[in-house]
Amino acid sequence: MAAMGTALFFLMLVSLAVEGVWGGSDDGERPLSASTLEMFVDELPDMPRLRGYEVQDGVPVAGNLTIGMYEKTWKFHRDLPASRVFAFGTSKETATVPGPTIEGLQGVPTHVTWTNYLPSRHILPWDPTLSAPRPRTGGVPTVVHRHGGVHPPHSDGHSFAWFTSSFSSTGPKWSRPTFSYPNAQPPGSLWYHDHAMALTRVNLLAGLFGAYSLLAPALESPLRLPSGPQFDLPLVVFDRSFLSDGSIYMNSTGNNPDIHPQWQPEYFGDAIIVNGKAWPFLAVRRRRYRFRIINASNARFFRFFFTNGLRFVHVASDSVYLPRPVSSKKFLLAPSEIADVIVDFSQSANDSAILANDAPYPYPSGDPADEINGRVMKFVIGRQREVDSSRIPESLLRYPAPAVHQVAETRYIAMYEYESATGEPTRLYLNGKSFMEPATETPREGSSEVWHVINLTDDNHPLHIHLAVFVVLEQRELVDEDRFKDCMMKLNDAIKCRVEDHAIGKRYSVPRYERGWKNVFKMRPGCVTKILVRFSPLEPEMGTYPFNSTEEPGYVYHCHILDHEDNEMMRPLKLIP
Repeated sequence: MAAMGTALFFLMLVSLAVEGVWGGSDDGERPLSASTLEMFVDELPDMPRLRGYEVQDGVPVAGNLTIGMYEKTWKFHRDLPASRVFAFGTSKETATVPGPTIEGLQGVPTHVTWTNYLPSRHILPWDPTLSAPRPRTGGVPTVVHRHGGVHPPHSDGHSFAWFTSSFSSTGPKWSRPTFSYPNAQPPGSLWYHDHAMALTRVNLLAGLFGAYSLLAPALESPLRLPSGPQFDLPLVVFDRSFLSDGSIYMNSTGNNPDIHPQWQPEYFGDAIIVNGKAWPFLAVRRRRYRFRIINASNARFFRFFFTNGLRFVHVASDSVYLPRPVSSKKFLLAPSEIADVIVDFSQSANDSAILANDAPYPYPSGDPADEINGRVMKFVIGRQREVDSSRIPESLLRYPAPAVHQVAETRYIAMYEYESATGEPTRLYLNGKSFMEPATETPREGSSEVWHVINLTDDNHPLHIHLAVFVVLEQRELVDEDRFKDCMMKLNDAIKCRVEDHAIGKRYSVPRYERGWKNVFKMRPGCVTKILVRFSPLEPEMGTYPFNSTEEPGYVYHCHILDHEDNEMMRPLKLIP
């Protein structure tokens, strides 16, 4: 009887999903070929900027913002009908995809009240067989995470702290509508996005994300990097597919429909979007520009380069400055990673430059990029040379080196992918555990730990750790990988499976532009990646966090391929005093 009841409940969920209670469906229609859309016809939008602080008597003080989530329409391309989206903004009329860029000041708190004005049904398919919220009053659950932020647990956007329109339903970890961001961390580039359990992939596909820049004029002005809204621009890059009526297309049939009627292991769109426009152009002057490039895709990696040979100068990776600038001709950016780069258009021999991409998808062993998804945007370069007061300094901002000798704990984090009888992925776990199981990673506040991240899958997984920053120490290939994997699948114990005898293969060097403190790194398949994780402020003079990081509901760490994260490649992270 119990088995029959479970089966009937599953059939009911599938029936409800088909009827659309949990969201829209593509109704069997195939997506529009992006090749029918002309490239470089829409100008790159400069997203609205919201000041996350106020000024009283010439002194910056804490700012208070109210930012809503709205359903509206958005034009992704000149020749594409407007798309239904979910968008962040201070009103429905001003809401954008991506949302407004929030600009905070180091050391000056920003308080944001996030409000949900979304409809009773989602505009995209929502798989009810995942651990998704079931709001008793209907509606679309959302909760906002400030990615790369150092902030208290109640403001982290815990996946179970979701809420629906007018707070009519709330998740078990929800506590308050206003989130407090102390901004007590190094200046740099962050972003914010939805983080609701099992809905992150569809809520971001619908449009719920935006950039967050943390500024420190006293520290940054002497560097004389390109600055100001004209020369310091966020570039939020992502991919989408569309139906002929402009609707965002998402396959509504799962790869294992008998297990998950809708879930697919990765989402890839064939149109490349930057700041809300497909393959836009930007007119630039012959001088230096700073671009904070955020990969906001569900699963697509980008390997960026300029077709005319222009170089990038990296000044920061994720949310933290590098100690010194690093030059590159090409670089790889995983979902959720941020590259903070300077481009000097005065070095171009041409009057235009195309930012391109040649990363296969899924990365690293999938289909090669083509003429459509291999183009990102175009820069139209003015012919007149001008005096440029900006510069690229010899050194930037320095932070403590990783203190390996002071490590308090060593942990092993194994990445698993489980498959059906047909060889299709069914779920992805960290350390063989679901997100619902109690925290096993319980670092002491103020400590540093070494994590050996063991990737037993064929995918490259960008690992993101909330609150903490980390440095990559080493990445080594596993030898006799099948034998080690067989042991791990049986015992789930790296020590008993003698990981030290297997992590002795080829050593992969960390790119110079990623050797600073990060909050995301690409976990290469078939490798063990050794990282030093710091659970204390990067500024030694601060000593401890200016809040209680040990409070409920804690933090999380997870793969930032959203389709993996939503199928439980995420674990709780609980700091202890």
